[in-house]
Amino acid sequence: MEFSWSKEDKEVRARAQEFTEKALFPYELHIEETDTPDPKVEAGIVQALNDYALNAANQPVEYGGQAMSVVQQCILWEEAGKATNALWGRVWMPPICLQAGTPEQIEKYLVPSCSGAILSAFCTSEPDAGSDAGALKTWAVADGDDYVINGEKSFASNAEFADFMLLTTFIDGDPSKATIFLVDKDTPGVKARCLPHFSARTGWGHPELDILDLRVPASHILGEIGQGFELTKDWFVEARLGCAGRSVGAAIRGTELALAFACERRQFGSRIVDFQGIEFMLADMATDIMAAKSMLYRLAAEIDAGLDRKSAHARASAVKLFTTEMAFRVLDKAQQIFGGRGLMRENPVERLVRDVRFERVWEGTSEIQKVVIAGQLKKRGLANYVN
Repeated sequence: MEFSWSKEDKEVRARAQEFTEKALFPYELHIEETDTPDPKVEAGIVQALNDYALNAANQPVEYGGQAMSVVQQCILWEEAGKATNALWGRVWMPPICLQAGTPEQIEKYLVPSCSGAILSAFCTSEPDAGSDAGALKTWAVADGDDYVINGEKSFASNAEFADFMLLTTFIDGDPSKATIFLVDKDTPGVKARCLPHFSARTGWGHPELDILDLRVPASHILGEIGQGFELTKDWFVEARLGCAGRSVGAAIRGTELALAFACERRQFGSRIVDFQGIEFMLADMATDIMAAKSMLYRLAAEIDAGLDRKSAHARASAVKLFTTEMAFRVLDKAQQIFGGRGLMRENPVERLVRDVRFERVWEGTSEIQKVVIAGQLKKRGLANYVN
């Protein structure tokens, strides 16, 4: 398959790199030390993202987005993924499934999301329903022109700050009626039960929510009744490619730092980069990164060329699996090369290790990606992964 960067791709990379280094890198240690967003800095990042024309890269121009190709979106994720403390979360791409909204929903939710005026939270996981989405217990029951929703959500990323939620439910408890509701902030019936503390310090969390007699108009259904899983699948492909791009970026930054350190650090009268043990680690790291980038951008280019949804979903699982596991391997080696300095929180490599650990879990654990891949093999054979 022939592939090369276009002039536009290179321009996106240049803007994304400059944005990351100027708007995100300087904020890393503040978040690490306080785990508290600074409103002025956050507003500055929003403004910078718009100024660099990197906002809502996945959305059409008519909604205020940048209409970037999937390749360009991955380029943006790769560069943003080099920033520690999950600062990539400030690079917003409104869920692609919002495009399935009515004209009124698009005007109210998608358009302002593209400019960064409002933020969303995708709330799907529950205490007993993570990978097993069919076990959802958040149910919606019709009551006149409204639906009354009861249940609970966990790992509701960014919900404590979000202006609206995309809330996945089963209508009447029926999995065939999986449905997403758009729920405005402060709607009575949603309460944050707790805000768990996680290993990475990011300035935003993953609350656990209680949903008690939440009343939502039927006009707030996204798409159609029963379309919830299909809309979520589209979002998962996008989100898993985001994980992959960020993991590649994190691995690149960690390797660059480790290589520079190894070239400067001297022990026993020699640079440690000249010791075979270090050479081999760096060689493995570079090879892993090269393989991961090849996988990621090949799939992105295929999607841009019109790859069908089922194949995109199948291959995205393989790319997410390989790239996130790759990044953890690479950053573990980078940390090892630094020795004791690799365990210091002041070292970006230490923070990247914590960030990438998350990438192996959310949007489907590595084991779930294997389940998806194995399922595809049993249904369709090896073609999805070798053609």
